[in-house]
Amino acid sequence: MPCVIDTGTMAPPRAASAWPRRARAAVAGVVAASVALGVAELIAGLIGPNSSPVVVVGGAVIDATPRPVKDFAITTFGESDKIALIVGTLVLIFAFALAIGLLSLRDRRIGIAGIAVFGAVGALAAVTRPIGDILDTLPSIVGAMVGIVALLAMMAQLMQPARTSSGGEPSDAGDEATGQPAGGLLDGLRQNLVRRDRKGTSMDRRGFFIATGLAAGVAAVTGGAGTLIQRRFNVDDARAALDIQTPADAATAFPAGADLAPDVPGLTPLTTDNAEFYRVDINITVPQVSPTDWSLRIHGRVRNELTFTLADLMGRDDVIERDITITCVSNTVGGKLAGSARWIGVPLRNLLDEAGVESGADQVLTTAVDGFTISTPTEDCLRIDNAMLAFGMNGEPLPPEHGFPVRMIVPGLYGYVSATKWIVDMELTTFDAVDAYWTQREWDQQAPIKLASRIDTPASVGVAAGELMIAGVAWAQTRGIAKVEVRIDRGDWQEAELAAETNVQMWRQWRLPWRAGTGQHTLTVRATDQNGEVQTEERAEPFPNGASGWHTLQVFIQ
Repeated sequence: MPCVIDTGTMAPPRAASAWPRRARAAVAGVVAASVALGVAELIAGLIGPNSSPVVVVGGAVIDATPRPVKDFAITTFGESDKIALIVGTLVLIFAFALAIGLLSLRDRRIGIAGIAVFGAVGALAAVTRPIGDILDTLPSIVGAMVGIVALLAMMAQLMQPARTSSGGEPSDAGDEATGQPAGGLLDGLRQNLVRRDRKGTSMDRRGFFIATGLAAGVAAVTGGAGTLIQRRFNVDDARAALDIQTPADAATAFPAGADLAPDVPGLTPLTTDNAEFYRVDINITVPQVSPTDWSLRIHGRVRNELTFTLADLMGRDDVIERDITITCVSNTVGGKLAGSARWIGVPLRNLLDEAGVESGADQVLTTAVDGFTISTPTEDCLRIDNAMLAFGMNGEPLPPEHGFPVRMIVPGLYGYVSATKWIVDMELTTFDAVDAYWTQREWDQQAPIKLASRIDTPASVGVAAGELMIAGVAWAQTRGIAKVEVRIDRGDWQEAELAAETNVQMWRQWRLPWRAGTGQHTLTVRATDQNGEVQTEERAEPFPNGASGWHTLQVFIQ
């Protein structure tokens, strides 16, 4: 493009770098995506947190993720896998948004289409969730529409037509070699807000910064307001108002010597604090279920269809309190996805007897408030002592992340076939008729917890030579632990001291004194249950019915 310089002579055009424009276009794309997400969160605050695009898309990603990838996420990130998923989702969203901004420089229709796709994905994920409906699509749709408007407003400032004088030349021209405007200092200050490119368009810096600032403000205000509004669904106050009384059929006091943890630093406590208890589920955010609105329906192949409220369960005279260890099937050998608590609830056997289970109903299909399903053998629900619908955990109402207001507990079965949190429906059916969430993904229909043991201490590194204590926990629910043995390096097996047993459904602590010399040592543990079964050395991954193998720990003694 020809330019006018103050000497009156013509000079070859010097195109400004395209990089400032591209950088601002990328920023515009990211800010537009932020606006879309912020507005969507605001609408979700009015409809319900489960309609948030991040939540519904994250849930859809979890459902669609191949099993090996899920196993890797749980193994790598543990209970932080959902945080990792949210962060990963946001990174992908903003990378997509950055590309949208860059491509919009070439054609704004590309940007419009990109954000529209963003909204369509959110809307589709929302309506296809197990409990999704058409109303849940609004946050994604409205958010995308506002995001498009924000993108167009910002891009308009990057693609202004070049202003021209009456003679046809750009009126803001100056000496591009010196940067001195042709029309004087004041006129130049105004004109320098605009920089032309070789295509005859200009970039209005001030207009872009104003538009971007306003859009960013909209994103921050709407996103913050949405977060605040969604707090109205929080059930912490309602939970705190509940009074969990110790039932008449209470758990017995722990026998002397049952908890070795106070004397052995690093040993897992006998009872796991609620705040430290492991959490594994498919939810991006914790479901918030009002205790006054909650109810459970028992139906299907029963003689009497029943419905219970929380008050119904808490007011029964057959409420029990029991110490039970539960574990996730994703727990690896030596893993931490296991915990023990004192649970309060109603025996599952009693509820099913009242419903009258019909012959042939071999599956109890339970459904959570989010539509997640678990299948449990009916025989186990009726046969296993202390299988319950629990509403109390360690003397207080269940925490929301652990199933408030009511969850199911069946001792001796991995959680994916027994431990339904936020339970709202119980159907007596058959395994041939329907598969639950995880059995649809090829995990075994029935999964008794395998005999397991774990070394908790000493630490792998940073330990000084001398008198040490090797210690950990072992469990064989419904069978109990009879013996724990430890092997140091390639030496003989040595029998460890067992803590006093609380009951066969709770893990037992163990310890073994060791005079440790400097260097690297290999510690291995195995357990024997009260039926005489010795823990197998054969390694198996968690899929399809739980991990097995001896826990081995490499220790470096200084």
